[in-house]
Amino acid sequence: MTNQKATLFRRRDYVKITVFGFALTALWQSLHSIILPLRLLDIVPEAQKNTYLGWLTFCGLLLALAVQPIAGAISDRSGFKWGRRRPFILIGSIIALLILPGIGLAGSFAAIFAVYCLLQIATNTAQGPYQAFIPEFVPENKHGVASGVKALLEVVGGVLLVYLASLFMGRYSAGEGSRWLWLVLGILGLVLLAAMLATVLLVKETPIIKKSRRIPFTTELLHTIREAMANRDIRWFLVSRLLIYMAFTTIQQFALYFLRDVIGVANPAEATALFSIFGVAGMLLVVWPAGYLSDRIGRKPISIAAGLLGALGIGIFALTKDYSMILGAAVIIGMAMGAFNSANWALATDLVAKGEEGRYLGIANMATAGGAALARAIGPVIDFFNNRSPLSGYNVMLLACVAYFVIGAALVFKIRRRGLAEPG
Repeated sequence: MTNQKATLFRRRDYVKITVFGFALTALWQSLHSIILPLRLLDIVPEAQKNTYLGWLTFCGLLLALAVQPIAGAISDRSGFKWGRRRPFILIGSIIALLILPGIGLAGSFAAIFAVYCLLQIATNTAQGPYQAFIPEFVPENKHGVASGVKALLEVVGGVLLVYLASLFMGRYSAGEGSRWLWLVLGILGLVLLAAMLATVLLVKETPIIKKSRRIPFTTELLHTIREAMANRDIRWFLVSRLLIYMAFTTIQQFALYFLRDVIGVANPAEATALFSIFGVAGMLLVVWPAGYLSDRIGRKPISIAAGLLGALGIGIFALTKDYSMILGAAVIIGMAMGAFNSANWALATDLVAKGEEGRYLGIANMATAGGAALARAIGPVIDFFNNRSPLSGYNVMLLACVAYFVIGAALVFKIRRRGLAEPG
């Protein structure tokens, strides 16, 4: 598979190497969009809910930012007989399954915080190595299609489980008992287990003889980061991706509280799930075509157009309090992120150095995790302005999202080379 990619890679293999992303997205979208916002309402003051949610997820995603490239780099150096990546996927998933029930057992913010951080460490131990599958197995001229399939499965995984979570957690928030929370956590655990087993059993890695290296691991990893940061194109790529993900994640993370406080929906969990579904519908319209087009007209035009389209969606979002219009804006934002996910991840896979895929994609994905983390830092800002003038904090949030999208799109123009791993 690694030496004769073009002849050995088949259509079903696209699913084999990306199905784990389905489960990871299902888990984290459900936790971030529905479960954690509702769980925090049980244990934190109402006036500070955005602050607690923001800092909780900010700290956890800082761990993701560190763990992913480290796990990816360790997997690059590993010499297991049954593959470099799958042992990490197996171990990380098992640990995550053991930690997941803690979300339901936690009775304080400190307990939720500890469980959340441990879960981030476990899943990112698996995700860092998993991300190397596309550049390792897929012919280079098919990276866009493979990235599109990856994005498609992640979108479907997210929306299906978020919808189920909203149905059950809507009853939980109405005070009908914790059994609905446990049902959701159980479903998420089963999905993660099934995807992990499918990946470990169906993906066949070519054993690689471990070469002796005299350079210590930490020194080698830091050298890789310094090398990447010395390249101006990589720097622009990372900052652009970070800003786009800050915009998208901000809307996603605080949607339930926004719909509850500003729009005044009766069932925030259900309304948030429907918002996500409309967003996913937009993603599904473009995620595969965007990956296909990025192989033909280039990654940059698609990425730039996606950022500007996202800003348009937020603009509509900010100008209306009508829920039906909010859903229309969700479709536009979803289209923007679907196109961006496909084209921009294909751009990331173009930059990796052969044999160091886990490490370089871990660094590239630092922008994703970094953007997701920094997006949460606006939580205290929302509460600060809300306390000065009711609901004004949400207007500040939306204005920031427009700026993130526009600046992120503009910075793509600064990327000049196709192969970002080349010297800058």
